[in-house]
Parts: sequence; C-alpha cells; structure tokens
Amino acid sequence: MSAPVYILGGYQSDFAKSWSRQGQDISDMVQEATQGVLDHAGLDTSAIESIHVGNAFGELQRQQAHLGSMVAQMTPELWGVPAMRHEGACASSSLGVLAAMAEIEAGRYDCVLVMGVEEFKNTPGNVASVNQNAAAWQGHEDIDCTYMWPAAFGLLAQEYERRYGLDRKHLNRIAEINYGNAKRNPLAQTRAWQFDALSFTDDDQANPIIEPGTRRQDCGQITDGACAVVLASARFAQAYAQKRGHGLDQLARIAGWGHRNAGLRLRDKIERSQGQTFIFPHVRQTIEDAWRRAGVSGIDAMSGIETHDCFTTTEYMAIDHLGLTAPGQSWQAVEDGTIAPGGRCPVNMSGGLIGCGHPVGATGTRMLWDATRQVTGQAQACQIEGAKRIQTLNIGGSCATVVSFVVEAGQA
Repeated sequence: MSAPVYILGGYQSDFAKSWSRQGQDISDMVQEATQGVLDHAGLDTSAIESIHVGNAFGELQRQQAHLGSMVAQMTPELWGVPAMRHEGACASSSLGVLAAMAEIEAGRYDCVLVMGVEEFKNTPGNVASVNQNAAAWQGHEDIDCTYMWPAAFGLLAQEYERRYGLDRKHLNRIAEINYGNAKRNPLAQTRAWQFDALSFTDDDQANPIIEPGTRRQDCGQITDGACAVVLASARFAQAYAQKRGHGLDQLARIAGWGHRNAGLRLRDKIERSQGQTFIFPHVRQTIEDAWRRAGVSGIDAMSGIETHDCFTTTEYMAIDHLGLTAPGQSWQAVEDGTIAPGGRCPVNMSGGLIGCGHPVGATGTRMLWDATRQVTGQAQACQIEGAKRIQTLNIGGSCATVVSFVVEAGQA
C-alpha cells in the first residue's frame, strides 16, 4: 500500500434487534451507527470528509436505494460531505472500505466514515430469501431448489465430498463453535439461543435438512444491523493520537488487503477449478494478496481470523484456502482445536455470521471492526489473548466478490 490507513473507532448495532417491530427502519440504523461511531471515536461531524455506505438489498427490502445520501438525511451536520453507496452482495461494505482506503492513499481525504447497513426483518422470511437471490445469476444457476443459497453451498459441500471426502461431523462442529462464541458476544443475534445434545448432529428433527448438503445449523443468520468505522490517514491519526495523549501504536491499522472477483454462476467456478489446488483459486489469490501487502509470509502471522461463514461449508472452505491445513484437509483444524477459542488460530470469536448474525451489507465492516477490537484489546469476553494481527475474509454471492483485510496494531 502507498500509505497506511488507521481505524479510529467503530460501532455495531445489536444484531438481535428487529427494527421494524419497534417502528423503525433502515434510516434509523444509519442514524444510530453514524452517531455511535462518532461518539466512540470522539470525533465531531466536522472531521468527516467523505462517506461510503455498503448495502446489498435496500431497494428490494425497503424500496430504498439511494443510501449514500441517507447519512446526511439522518445527520444533517453531514450535508455537503461527498458520499456514495457500494453493492457487492455480502461483501458490499468491504468494497466501501476499499474505496475509502483509496481516497486516503490518494491524498484526497484524511478522515472517512464507512458504514454497512441492511434491513431484513421487515419482510417475511420467504420474501427476504427470494430477494437475496439477486446475488446469484438469475435464471442461470441451474440449481433445482426451494432455497438458493442453502442449495448453492450444499453443492460446495458435495464438491468437497467428491474431491477429498467430507464428514459432516466437522461441519456440525464448526456450527457448534460459532454459536458457542456468540454466547460471549453481547451484540450477537443468537447470544440467548438454546441448543440441546442433538442440535449439532445430523438428527433430522433437531437439525433438519434445508437443501441437500445443508442442515439448519449450517446456515448463517440473516438479520438487521449496521456497523460503521472511521478510517484515517497517518497524518490525521498522528494528530488524533497526540491529542489523546498516546501514540499511533495504540491504534489499529489496515496493513494489507486483497480483492478479487469471479463470475456470478457457482457451477462455472467449480468447473473452472477442476484439477487445480484449490476449489476457488481466486479466493486463495485474494488471501495471498493481503499477506503480500501486509508484508507477512502467511497464516502463521495471524493471531486469529474473522471469516465468512454464511454456511459452515464456507468456513470449511476458508480454513484450507487460508492455509490452516492442506487443501481438502480442513477437518484437521476442526478436529485438533486449531479454530476453537484458545487454539492455534481461533476463527470467528465474534460468533461469525452463524452466531453473531449476517446483516448482509454490514458484514464486511463488522468483520473489520471485530478485527480492530481484537488487536487493540477491546474484544472483552471474545478476546484472543495477545492478539497482534487478525485477517478477515468476506465473500459476496458464491465467492463472486472476495475481499480480505489484514488488521494489526502499531505504527507502520
């Protein structure tokens, strides 16, 4: 990267909240997240020079598309500040972060607000499910199903089974770990959910099949939510730190990033990778790009991971693509405790999309904020002891859009 980018503060809404049931909507989420991040960072609105909003389905869920200007609508002090919206399915707000970083690196702005926001609970679940299909290639996926995304990532499970063998007990264990982590997260959607001895088995009553290859506990939890961060240049961050009586070493910074895209259709991606080392080579390339830009050799440099477990199969895929195991051997990191709390590289201490929740457009910024909290020692009951460097992996659609950040504490 041409210039370091620091994270001055962040804010996450309560992912268990159903906003429409309280007479509120996506505009109220925007307002709360804007005020929340400014309060956390200790900044006045006058410090914000640019705004980026990530959102995937606003026009389908709320008939509201023009969300860049929603920030100023709800916080009039920000009228006149340039703003834009980004859409990249589940990676929408990670794209907002990339755009904000580019502005800072180019010297256009020194202090930028990035927000992800999504509302789902204002429509029945079957309607929200259909709306999410917009992240696939409509009419071209060739997947006979009732629910597109459980079916799509069920196909990924079947592909792992075909290439390497797959024992479903390892997918069940991934779900169990993430729900367990969420119980320690006061903002997680599922923190109060209760499970029994059969919940994380293939019992058809306790954990029914949703689509072939996918059971109920395999699924991430679509929810309402917003998460915002304030990014800053080294110049701004230095002055910010000095004013507060500490150095840049007490702030987190984005040390590296990766961003790759593939086509929309899942079957095309799987077919193109036949005979290759990884099922999704462009995902591996994204991860390697982030390592290279961060100046690290690989996964051994990470204290932990926040990854995109929209289904247990996507976390299973992330484990080997991140290099925690050899390709196809992700089960080893599940079985030996590598990804569990206290393991060699804990994964999704926040609870991830399965446990914490998945407000689609907000997930990228939520991952970045949780990574920031880890390396600055603010993660409380979710803290990885001595965390120095955390990597995120955020995907949109069936890995059509992929973004990864490496976050670390200390001065560049």
